[in-house]
Amino acid sequence: MGNQLDRITHLNYSELPTGDPSGLEKDELRVGVAYFFSDEEEEVEDRTPSDCGYTKDHSPVQEEGEEEEEGGPFTVNEVEYSAFCSQECIFSKLRDHEDLNVYSVKTLVTMCKPGDLLELVAAAQPPHWAVYEQDDHVIHLHKGQIRKDRLSEISNGRHGRIVNNRYRYRPLPPDLVMQNAAGHLGLSTEDICWTNSESFAAWCRFGKREFKAGGEAHSSAQQQYFLKVHVSGSGVHAHTLVFRSLEDMIRERRLVDASGILRELSLVNGDKP
Repeated sequence: MGNQLDRITHLNYSELPTGDPSGLEKDELRVGVAYFFSDEEEEVEDRTPSDCGYTKDHSPVQEEGEEEEEGGPFTVNEVEYSAFCSQECIFSKLRDHEDLNVYSVKTLVTMCKPGDLLELVAAAQPPHWAVYEQDDHVIHLHKGQIRKDRLSEISNGRHGRIVNNRYRYRPLPPDLVMQNAAGHLGLSTEDICWTNSESFAAWCRFGKREFKAGGEAHSSAQQQYFLKVHVSGSGVHAHTLVFRSLEDMIRERRLVDASGILRELSLVNGDKP
């Protein structure tokens, strides 16, 4: 936690009182802290499933004598979210409402279709998003460049899942998703307007300019985005934060994924783990 606190002290931030569009009572609201930073997706050394924070999901009943598959599903301890623009839910990552299990890359490839959005996850690291092409190949933004790689080569021990329905926007047809992704291959930082892999992959699938840095500036009406960070087992239902752009909200959420800052702050404030 000490290193993360050192990092925070060097960031520009503003505390904003937040309202919750889903109808929480006043005593359940929290003050949101909006951090603005440059998203960095670092290379990950090869890891074992336990290093990445995965545990085997034993919930399915296995037949007698059947061996446990190494491909998954696995569960991972992670923060859950929902997000709103005005009164509309635009993003949901809640274990009660969807399958958040992850699978080995070998298994995941057998589940994918061209145009699918993939998310690679590991503990204490922002998730890495990519657009699945075919034959184990994905198109993704990595270290400031849009490139095509084999999923098996970029996973570095991470497991993944398909996240087509994470955002609630209407998706483009798969051929247009692939056209968006392939049309930007080879471009680098000075030519693109996405700051992380998630924003690029989501833009490819949904085509909304709000996923681009500065995309909100072209909107006719000023919008606010509300992010609910669900802290499981704590004394509150959620922390609610407010942002002026979708891009800023994505950045903050990825920072929480990488550090667990909000969870640790809730413990400091006296909430039970």
